[in-house]
Amino acid sequence: MKKKISFKNTPPFLKNRHLRWVTFFISLLSICGTVIAFLYGSVAGTIMLVLTCIGLAYVINWMNHLSINRDEYISDLSYRIHRGESETMLEMPIGVMILSDDQKIEWVNPYLQPYFGDQDVLGKSVVDVAPGLNSLISKFWDSSDTNEVTWNHHHFSMLVQKEFHTVYLMDVTSYYDIEERYNNEKVSIGEIFLDNYDEITQSMTDQEISNLLNYVTNELSGWAREFGMYLKQIDDDHFMIIAYASSLKEIEEDKFKILDKIRESTSKQNFPLTLSVGIAYDDSNLNSLADQAQSDLDLALGRGGDQVVVKAKDQEARFYGGKTNPMEKRTRVRARMTSQALQEVMKESDQIFVQGHQRPDMDAIGACFGIRRLAQMNNKKCWIVIDQSQLHSDVKRLLETSKEYPEIFDSIITPDEALQKATDNSLLIMVDHSKPSMSISEPLYERLANRVVIIDHHRRGEEFPPNPILVYIEPYASSTCELITEMFEYQSQDAEPINKLEATAMLTGIFIDTQSFSMRTGTRTFDAASYLRSAGADSEEMQQFMEENVDDYLARNHLISLVEFIDEDRRIALIAGEDDHPYDPVTAAQAADSILTVSGVEASFVATERPNGVVGISARSNGDVNVQIIMERLGGGGHLSSGATQISDKKVSEVKPILIQTIKDVLSGETEADSNDKIDE
Repeated sequence: MKKKISFKNTPPFLKNRHLRWVTFFISLLSICGTVIAFLYGSVAGTIMLVLTCIGLAYVINWMNHLSINRDEYISDLSYRIHRGESETMLEMPIGVMILSDDQKIEWVNPYLQPYFGDQDVLGKSVVDVAPGLNSLISKFWDSSDTNEVTWNHHHFSMLVQKEFHTVYLMDVTSYYDIEERYNNEKVSIGEIFLDNYDEITQSMTDQEISNLLNYVTNELSGWAREFGMYLKQIDDDHFMIIAYASSLKEIEEDKFKILDKIRESTSKQNFPLTLSVGIAYDDSNLNSLADQAQSDLDLALGRGGDQVVVKAKDQEARFYGGKTNPMEKRTRVRARMTSQALQEVMKESDQIFVQGHQRPDMDAIGACFGIRRLAQMNNKKCWIVIDQSQLHSDVKRLLETSKEYPEIFDSIITPDEALQKATDNSLLIMVDHSKPSMSISEPLYERLANRVVIIDHHRRGEEFPPNPILVYIEPYASSTCELITEMFEYQSQDAEPINKLEATAMLTGIFIDTQSFSMRTGTRTFDAASYLRSAGADSEEMQQFMEENVDDYLARNHLISLVEFIDEDRRIALIAGEDDHPYDPVTAAQAADSILTVSGVEASFVATERPNGVVGISARSNGDVNVQIIMERLGGGGHLSSGATQISDKKVSEVKPILIQTIKDVLSGETEADSNDKIDE
């Protein structure tokens, strides 16, 4: 058996295969050169031999030295690398902890040791020496990403290497503090408006006005000082505030109690004054911030005033206040101006389309009839857009009766027909709603998005057309029919007045929305009803429209039998329908109204599956509970005393606990942000 060649006793450089080949090649060339030199002559050969020996000796010595230096360099480098690794583990500003299979601490580097205090941690379980850290390690044990955690009053960037049972912790508390200070010192701008200042001061003396202004200014100034804000009075009824984000957070935690304080104090002196506030934050551009603050104030006023809207760019708004019903205005100036502006817009349009919300009620249909008559008074063709596949029995009876009035019946078209007829110069009027997603035909809205008029009595929500031509939203009004009825007074006297059916439909809308004139009624509500009655509204026909069929009557009573109370005082009533058992939304709303008539009940909520598969919630209150805020948290809206929402992709049994928790959150005073995205959980 052949033995392998050993290089044990050879020069060090020959142990390297590459250097051996280089040596062999040089030696071969030298021998060849020497042989050739001897062929020319002995002298030349001798000289060449001497030079070759000297050269080979030098090369061998140099290569041997190079090999030795390389080995020493590699050995030294390896030592320094290992030493660097060891010192890095000991000295680097990152905590390192190695765990055993049973989660006991095998080793921690000196950087991490001080965070455990004076206790000896080696060999002990993590849960015993640092329970908080143990829960964090367990939480991120299977994560390969770096996570921000808080432990022992410090903020760390933590990485867990499961395969090596190693945990790395970098203390980023100083960076966290810098970031927190940066966020706390962001500027927010707010606009404060005294809602009903003009109405209140009309009947006051100069001295009383001065006393009122002094009181309000002193209260706002004290409030600004308390929270470290800058307050500037711009006009008698207009103030501006500038605050840091940290101050804004404190004010939100305080729930803007300044609104209640000023309202309650002025109410005792028989001139109840309310405030509306719009605050914008989280934008480095001050001009954009100021514009957003004004937009937030407009939103607060559009929702009826006496509330605060806090909103950052591209984020959902948070609402505070809104605890009182908006007060009725003492002047009809706005109604007259809106009526005249609507006439001008109509004259500039080739045709008009009017539509209510999905599954329209009598207020929406009555308002559509009223708009059609206003258009006719201005010699314009108006089309009423109705999806007849989604109608309640009262609306069906109204449309059946409209066959006796060909000019009305022939104006009723489907959403598809409306899309075909629409032109760039057409006008769309949205009545009894302001959310495009709630419209009977959202594609029609998108087609005429730049030529939209809104007439509504619900509080304005975040979803709102961006560029409406005209907006007439009065949350104090009982119904949209009331608002439109007032406009007839300012039309041409030569125009044909409203007919019996139109007057009856509009009066029915007012009657139903006010629950037989028992809620949300003011002097102007009765004025509008009186006008419609004098125009020929038939009370007997109105009762016929509102008659329930046997199935709806039994369904409503069945829902009422399912009532339960979710608080000890039996103030909040809840009805949850069965899964996979659809109910008409009007029937559900009637059930909510009925429960509210029970003694002691302050709010009622009815959650049922609707024919289109979504879960609908109808909410009612006597004014002591703001059901609008509750419905807004669930994606809906409405009034302080009336609201609704729809939730898709869930069963009634799944929506019920979400609704109960949301009600409790609102009644317990939790912030808006605490329940964001509950539906998506």
